[in-house]
This record gives sequence, C-alpha cells and structure tokens, in this order.
Amino acid sequence: MSISASQVKELREKSGAGMMDCKKALTETNGDMEAAVDWLRAKGIAKADKKSGRTAAEGLVGVASDGNKAVVVEINSETDFVARNDAFQDLVRGVAEVALGTDGTVEAVSAATYPPTGKSVTDSVTDAVATIGENMNLRRSALLSVDEGVVASYVHNAVGDGLGKLGVLVAVKSSGNAEALAAIGKQVAMHVAATNPLAVTSADVDATVAERERSIFIEQARESGKPDNIIEKMVEGRMRKFFEEVALMSQSFVVNPDLTVEAAIKEAEAAAGAPITVTGFIRFQLGEGVEKEESDFAAEVAAAANG
Repeated sequence: MSISASQVKELREKSGAGMMDCKKALTETNGDMEAAVDWLRAKGIAKADKKSGRTAAEGLVGVASDGNKAVVVEINSETDFVARNDAFQDLVRGVAEVALGTDGTVEAVSAATYPPTGKSVTDSVTDAVATIGENMNLRRSALLSVDEGVVASYVHNAVGDGLGKLGVLVAVKSSGNAEALAAIGKQVAMHVAATNPLAVTSADVDATVAERERSIFIEQARESGKPDNIIEKMVEGRMRKFFEEVALMSQSFVVNPDLTVEAAIKEAEAAAGAPITVTGFIRFQLGEGVEKEESDFAAEVAAAANG
C-alpha cells in the first residue's frame, strides 16, 4: 500500500525513529501505526511507544472529595485562555462537586442537576458556551470510593482550589487514623502523578498490554541469535523489570527512592495504627489521548491573501 508523508511524520513523532525507518515500518505493517511502533521497537530502533505530546483539548481537570469518596472531571475548551477565566473555573469546580452525588460516570454527571442554574450539567455547559464565547464539553469523569478509609487527591500545578491540568485520586482502604491515611494517600497520589503507573500491582496489568510487551521482548531477544532456552530467560528477566516499572506497588517511591511504594505504605501503617491497602487510583491528565489538529499557518495566511 502507499504510505503518505503524514503517516511517516506521525510515526516519527511517536517513536523518535528516522524517516526511512518509519517508512519501512509502515510498509511492513501495511500502515498500521501501533504495529509499526512495535516493529520499530522489536528492531531496537524505537525505545518506547510514545504518544505525541500535542493535544487538542485545553481546559481544566477538577477534583472534589468527601472523606471516603472523591471524583475527578475533565472539561475541555478550545483555548488555554479559558482555563484562566473565573467563570470557567467556577463551572469546572461546580461540576466536580455535582459529580460527588453521582456514580461518577460521564452520563450520570451530564444528566445531574447543576445547582447554580437548576438545569442539567449538559445544559449548563451549553449555556456557558454562549456566555464565555468558546466551545466546551465535559469529556470524562470518574469516582473512587472505599467502605473504610479515605480517597486522597492531588492536583499538580493547581491554578485554583481543586483545579489544574493533572488530577489524581488514590483509594486507601484502612480502619486507621484518617489524618495519617490522608497523608500517605496524598504522597502516593503525587507519585502517581509523576510516574503514571499502569496498575496497582503486576497482577492488575492488562493481559493484552503484558502480552504485547512479551512479544516485543521475544523479537528483540531473537535478534541476539542466542538459543531458545537463553532467549526464554532473557524475556522473563525483561518482563520482571517491565512489571516493576509499570506496577505502582513495585515502583521506587518518588518521595523516598530507597523504598518501593509498597514498603512506604507498610511503614505508614505504624502512624495509621492499622493495615493499609491501596485499592485503586485514577489519573487524569488534560487532553491525554487526543491529538491536536495541526495547520500550516503560512499556508493559511497565503490562502487568505489570495481571497
């Protein structure tokens, strides 16, 4: 099949590989972008499956909590200017508070009543579009809760109370002292913000993701020309390292790199006076997974000049 220049450009941005390598990878995989990234990694040309840092979504992530439950929402806008608008900030904060009274799904939050207007969240956001003068939407929301314990939250580089571009929730289950639980919970939330783990433990890592990594490691190991029994040991060693790097509990704790997160939580049990279990986490980074529409500014000016 024919591979376009834009496909090659996109793969270069995702992988950091050279243009000719990207073109060959796309040709070998019939233009499948994700498969092409894997092909490059297997050949040792690309080190990671990187997503482009340019995102279409501007706006804010909002966090609200109430003891043993907390929510995080993301409301998008067209430009970053809106994030500094007081009316928009009030909207995001208010929607997060409303979300606390729902099951946290975007459908439930959208349908819930927004007290300042008496209308649904969806209708209130639509009204705000007319007032603020820019398109916006509730993109996603999520809720975490525990029967006993706390759900800690953290907003990185907050622009206001509970508002920023990166929000994290961490569910801490324990019968221990709430203040001590909140303290370790916030530290773990800060860690999640910094490292973006895939799951709480290695057993929780999505099987499809793990198998994909295993396949890549097998291909890389085969490039060495070593016998199958050695290749198997190489792959198992790399998989152990992979799980250590992506599972929250086995990661080096950013607050104290001498400890794993699991060990840090164990130490915190003394202050809490009871066993502690992290049952889950949610991490929302503004606009993640959404690519920005790019335009050629010079071409736009030229087009405008030519009528």
